[in-house]
Amino acid sequence: MKKVKRGFLFILAILFLLSLAACNGSEEEKSGGNEKRTIKIGYLPITHAVPLFVEKELGKYENFDLELIKFGSWTELSDALNTGRIDGASMLITLAMKAKEQGIDVNAVALGHRDGNVVVVSKDISNVADLKGKSFAIPHKFSTQNVLLYQLLKQNGLKYEDVNVVELPPAEMPAALSEGRISGYVVAEPFGAVSVSLEKGKVLYQDKDIWENSIDCSLVLRSEFIEKEKELAQEFVNYYIEAGHFAEQKDAQVKDMLLNYMKVDQNVLDLSLEWISYDDLKINREDYEELASNLVEMGLFESPPAYEDFVDHSLIEKAK
Repeated sequence: MKKVKRGFLFILAILFLLSLAACNGSEEEKSGGNEKRTIKIGYLPITHAVPLFVEKELGKYENFDLELIKFGSWTELSDALNTGRIDGASMLITLAMKAKEQGIDVNAVALGHRDGNVVVVSKDISNVADLKGKSFAIPHKFSTQNVLLYQLLKQNGLKYEDVNVVELPPAEMPAALSEGRISGYVVAEPFGAVSVSLEKGKVLYQDKDIWENSIDCSLVLRSEFIEKEKELAQEFVNYYIEAGHFAEQKDAQVKDMLLNYMKVDQNVLDLSLEWISYDDLKINREDYEELASNLVEMGLFESPPAYEDFVDHSLIEKAK
C-alpha cells in the first residue's frame, strides 16, 4: 500500500513539473513573440552617416529597435558586414561594390549624403600643379575620394603617378597636414573642416567643382535582410529618408544630436555641415555608372556590379 501511495505521489510530482514547464514555455513564447527585431547598422563617426544618427535620435520606429555599431576603420566595418555580423552599414559605396564583385550579397539602397568631400591643402599650395611630387592622402584606394583626386589631376594635365598618394585614417589627416607630412588630402567630413577651422589648411576645390553629382557613402543592407524582412527593411528606410530631411535643417537640435556620435568642436561641425546635404539620397543610375566607369579606368575594378544588380531603389521609392 505504501508503494502504491509513493508511486501515486511520484506521478503527481512529475505532472506538476511538466505543467510548470508548459507554462514557462508558453510565457516565453508569448514574450518572444512580442520582442522587437534589433536591426544592427555599422558606421564610422563622420558627417556622411548623419541620417543614421538622426534616425536613432528621433527614435520614431515602432516595429524594430535600431542598434548603431561604431567601427574604427572601413576594413573592420566591411568585414562585419560581409560576414553577417551586422545587417547593414553606412559605408563607402565603392567598398560595397567590391564586396558585391567578390560574391558578397549586399545592396545599396540609399546615399548617405550629397557633396561634403573637399580637397584641403597646405597654405603653400596655390594650384593643382603645385601638388606634383608632393604627398597627398586619401582614406582608401577603393573610395570616391581617390576617384576625385584622379579626376582633379587629369583635368589639370597631371598624371596620377605625379603625386605620391598615401592612404591614411581620416582622423590622422589634419595632423599629418599640420606637421608637413602631406601637402593635401580629400576625405569625408568633418576632417576637412578640422584643418580649415584651425587655419592649418585651405580648401582648394569642392567635390562638385571637380565631379558634379559624385556619389560616396551609401546605406548598404545585406540582401537576405531585405528579402526575408521586407516590411522591416521598408520601415527602416522610411525613417532613414525622413531623418535625412530632418538633418537638412542643420539647426541647433540637429547639431546636438550629432555631437552624441562625433566628438568635434562646434565650429568644425558648423563648417562641415555647410558643405554637405541630406535631402536627396536616391542613387541615380547615371551617377553610379559614371563612378563605375572611373573605377575601371583607374584599374581598380575589372567588372563592377551592374546598377540593377547592386542598387535596390525599391525601398527609397516607397519611402513616405
